[in-house]
This record gives sequence, structure tokens and C-alpha cells, in this order.
Amino acid sequence: MKKSVAAIVTFSIIIVVLIIGGVPSFETVWSFPGNFEFFKNFPTDDLPLGLIPLMVIALVGTGVFVTIKLGFPQIRYFWHGVKVTMGKYDDPNDAGDLNHFRALTTALSATVGIGNIAGVATAIYYGGPGAIFWMWVTAFFGTTLKFAECTLSLKYRDIDEDGNTAGGPMYTIEKGLGKNWRWLAVAFACFAVICSFATGNAIQSFTVSDQIYSEAVQLVGANHFLTLKHSLWQGFEVSVQQVINGIVLAGLVAMVIIGGIRRIGRVTGYLAPIMAVIYVIATLLILGANIPSLGHSFDLIFSMAFNPPAQIAGVGTGMFIVFLNTMLWGVKRGLYSNEAGQGSAAIAHSTAKTKYPIREGSVAMLGPFIDTIIICSLTGLVIISTDAWHHTQFFVERINPDFSGELLNSSLLTSFAFKEGLSWLTTMGDKIVTISVLLFAISTAISWSFYGDRSANYLFGKKAILPYKWLFVLFVFIGAIAELEAVWSFGDAALGFMTFPNLIAIILLSTSLKTMTKKYFSEKHEEYKKE
Repeated sequence: MKKSVAAIVTFSIIIVVLIIGGVPSFETVWSFPGNFEFFKNFPTDDLPLGLIPLMVIALVGTGVFVTIKLGFPQIRYFWHGVKVTMGKYDDPNDAGDLNHFRALTTALSATVGIGNIAGVATAIYYGGPGAIFWMWVTAFFGTTLKFAECTLSLKYRDIDEDGNTAGGPMYTIEKGLGKNWRWLAVAFACFAVICSFATGNAIQSFTVSDQIYSEAVQLVGANHFLTLKHSLWQGFEVSVQQVINGIVLAGLVAMVIIGGIRRIGRVTGYLAPIMAVIYVIATLLILGANIPSLGHSFDLIFSMAFNPPAQIAGVGTGMFIVFLNTMLWGVKRGLYSNEAGQGSAAIAHSTAKTKYPIREGSVAMLGPFIDTIIICSLTGLVIISTDAWHHTQFFVERINPDFSGELLNSSLLTSFAFKEGLSWLTTMGDKIVTISVLLFAISTAISWSFYGDRSANYLFGKKAILPYKWLFVLFVFIGAIAELEAVWSFGDAALGFMTFPNLIAIILLSTSLKTMTKKYFSEKHEEYKKE
């Protein structure tokens, strides 16, 4: 069967399932097999291990397996990755499109953003401070997954006669595992296209639109013709402001990815890193002003990671369920933040100019460290140290049911934390989050459009790229007017489906990867010197 035919069949099945199952069908991806009554209480009611999602076992389990098999590369080869990223081994004559540093920054432009602002807040909102610990665990083992998937993607990439590269898990699966595994490569590419519409697109535009809507409410109130929400059908409300947000965002993204206005792309390329620096500086100022409470913040993170309060849930099974909820939200948001194991970043890293796949893999390991260990931790500590986390569902349900403050989720929770944390310096602290969300979301969406069109090109050829881009723009608009739960559920489901084929390839090629790693580090590598 041709790849294009297999892709059409796969997309058709997915669409039918989504139409019939709706939002609950998305959520089962991260609850299977515990969503089945006969399995969720296995082996006993007091210790229902059956509730642990297969997705969590697959991600963390593969990360642990590959980490042990490769001998903890995230520790042993971390400094080598730093040196490679600094350009000490860059040879301009090597095949590829980007040097190591630009390949890393391209991948980071798609990961540093909404996951660091809204994703962390969502994890704390539902899972409490302990979710931050599980984000760290995901990042630690995720560095090995990043090393593995990016090394393999570069090894099995295609380079056409013009010198252009094409790589990613779909090429790794087809070329590394053989033609008999092409169906799995097609599955990955299909899920990557879907994930680009959700994780890399709708979630970005939703967060921007939600943030702008909140700012508009503060200015004109909730009953203004711009902000007044109209019910279109049961469970779905939308305002004129959100529609305007969607049109503007879709137009901006369209001008970059369809119209080819490179100047806008260059401007966002400069602004996003600058905004990242401003964001980090702002978090450090807040934490500096809250130094006395930092010790308590870390205590909350570690204590609630394993023993979250279960005032409402009770003891026994209820306690385990609360713990599992905290772990699950940490793992989900950790994966969403750094994309380790998902395979998306491997598409960007496969463009690196090098003849040593291991070299680019060591660079890729820096991604989860920068994204999750540093930036996500800073966001989480700001939310906890300012007590903004009291405005969460977790706090009300598990600690203080009598809390009368407003519940805040996603970027709104982070905005509140920044406003409180910088109140000693300015009354505009929340505006830093608003601007950051806007710039990060646009740059992330643009980067994800590249991942999606590479996958569409793999499935259908060059003729599919333009239709894909128009559909991508449509999802920017849809995300801007959608509901929070629907957008995140769809994104989580797409992310999960995309991850499984990539993890299977990593496991089956792990022995080959171990051989490559030993061979590379057994040789002496001289730094490149210009003649």
C-alpha cells in the first residue's frame, strides 16, 4: 500500500473515532487501561496499580531503559554537548542545513513557550506543587530520549541532490527498521500532522486568545459587546473579542508560513529570545524578593510529589489516586514542555551540519535541561512562592475547601503570580506574561508548521504542503475560540499517539545506538580550526 493511501485510511479512522467519541475519547489516551472498570483496581482495591496509565509507563519506562543501557549519557556527555553547541567542532563543509547551535535554537523555539508558562500552571492547578517534581523526573530521563531520537534521526536522514535534508522518526523507522515497518512510520507522520494542529497550534492560539480576552475584561468589563460571551450550543461560548483574536493570529501565522514574509519571521526570531531573557530575569527578580519562602516552596514540591494531601479523597485508595493524579499531571506537562520522546524535535535536529549523529544527539540533550529543569522550574517556583497556587482546584479540593478566592488556570495563574511577585517594583508584572505568551506562541506555531509540513511531505509529497499550511492556519483560528478542556485534551491525545511509534523505534534500535555511542566516544575528536 502506498504511503499516501495508508495515510488517508489512518486519518479517516482517527476522524471517525473523534467524531463518535468526542472529548472523552481524547482523555482515554492518558487514562488507558485504567478507564476499564475490570482493570483499574488491579491487583487490589487498596493498591490499584491498574490506574497507572500505559502512556506514563511507556515514557518513563523507555527513558529509564535507554538511560541504563547507554550508561547515563545525560550525565557523562553533558559537557561534550555544551562544547559542540558552542561551535568548537563545527565544520562548514559538513552536509546539512544548520550548524549545531541553530539546530538547537530551532528546536527550542518550538518547545520554549506556552508549556513553560501555561503548561506549568495547568500542572499545578490540577496536580499541586508536587507535579513540578515529576516534571523534573520526566526531563531527566527525557534527556536520554532526546539524545536517542535525535541521533537516530540524523543517522537515517535523507539528503537530496540539492543538499537539502529531510529527517525525523518517520525516516528513522522506515530506514532503520526496514520496509516492513513503514506502516509505523506512516502512523507517526499522521499523528505528527495532527499534533501540529493541536499541540503546536491550537493550544498556542488558545492561550494567547485567553490571555488577551482576560486583559480586555479588565479594561472594559465582561458585559461589553467585545467581551460578552454568546452561547452557540450547550457547553460552548464565544465572544467577539475571541473571534477577532483568532482572525488576527491566523493572519499573522499565514503571512509567515504561506505568504513568505521572511521579515516577520526574522523579527519574531529576534524578539522571542529577547523575550525569553526578559521572562527569566523577571522570574529571578520575583524569586529574589521571595528568598525566605523558597525553602518552603521546595518542601512543598518534594513532600507533595509522594504524599499529596488527600483531605477530600480520604485514605487508602483515595490517597493513591491523589498521588497518581499529581504524577500524571507532572509527566504530561513535562512531556508537553520539552517534547522528549515525542519525536518532533528530531525533525529539527536532523538538519544539523555534521557527519557524526552522536554529536547532534549530545546537543539535543541540552533542550530538556534548558526548557524544563531551568525555565519550567522558575515558573513553578514563582507560582508557589507567591502563594498564587492557592487559586487552584488542587488547593481548594485537597487543602482548603473554604478558600473564597478566584480559581485561575493556565497562563492566567502565571500572570497573577507575576503581578503579585513584581508588585514591589511595578503594577504591570502580569503584562510580561501577556507579551511573552504572544511572542512565544507565534514562534512555536511557526516552528510546528515546519514539523507538520515535513510530515505531510513524507506522506503525500510536495503537493500536500500548501493545503496543509492552509489547514494549519484554520486551526489557529479554531484554537483561539475553543474551550480550554477541549483544546488541552485534544493536544494531549495527539501528543500521546505521536509518541508511541517513536518510543518503539528507540527501543528496537537501542543496541545499534549503544554501538554508535561507544564508537564515537572511543575516538579522539579534534576541534575544528579555520585555516
